[in-house]
Amino acid sequence: MTETVRFKIAEAARMAGVSASTLRLWESQGLIDPVRTETGQRLYEQTHIDRLKKISWLRSEKGINPAAIRDNLAAEEPQPAKPKKSTRRAPTQQMGAKIRKLRRDAGETLDKVSQETGISASLLSTFERTSQGLSLKSLHDLAHHFGTSFSALSGTGGTRTSESLIRNGRWTSWPATTTGVSVQVLAEGRNMMDCHRFVLAPGATSEGAYAHEGEEFMHVLTGSMEIVLDDDRFFILSEGDSFYFESRRPHSWRNLSEGETVLLWINTPASF
Repeated sequence: MTETVRFKIAEAARMAGVSASTLRLWESQGLIDPVRTETGQRLYEQTHIDRLKKISWLRSEKGINPAAIRDNLAAEEPQPAKPKKSTRRAPTQQMGAKIRKLRRDAGETLDKVSQETGISASLLSTFERTSQGLSLKSLHDLAHHFGTSFSALSGTGGTRTSESLIRNGRWTSWPATTTGVSVQVLAEGRNMMDCHRFVLAPGATSEGAYAHEGEEFMHVLTGSMEIVLDDDRFFILSEGDSFYFESRRPHSWRNLSEGETVLLWINTPASF
């Protein structure tokens, strides 16, 4: 049975992009209810982190008060899910453990990796332990530092294949390492193209620009998003829009929709 990962208040605050005192305030306002240990220590599970990020987004982007935030969150409480058709499970091996092994095999300390990637040692330590807390940009930079790719670390690359058929809804998913971003594999195997279905929750963002070799194509199925190239070229993509660009250009993105944005995203060669 998988052990539930819990975060201390400093870790949860960092992942939500706010201060620890803000989390205490939100708790007093009835917005969040963390787990309490026998000694009174606050602990936050992944569902708490998702809720904290939603609260932060509602506060900063919508500017609504705590009462309105509570109403908004209550309206979005998930209903019992209906049984689905058989789906493939996400890879079970934790990405954080893979990063820790790569770091140790390279004989590098957390501080050394932090200096090379710009990711704080505390965040790296949390990620190695929980496989949570890093943005896609940071994950890309970390993979590049160790001479690999995010796709390879996710365990979905496999071996080269001449064909791949995946039925609707039976996608293999990347390990859920980044809150608000779900990635499903649309073509299995280590091939010339990375073909994915991205599902971006409200407020989801790359949290910075990244670049790599190759070219990429995206097509928005639902919702809307903004993509920024070279820090000064802004593009708004809505449902039905497609976009193609060279991956070596620094690019960042964010979901503009109040709901989920779903898109097809293809990289070639498989370098993400």
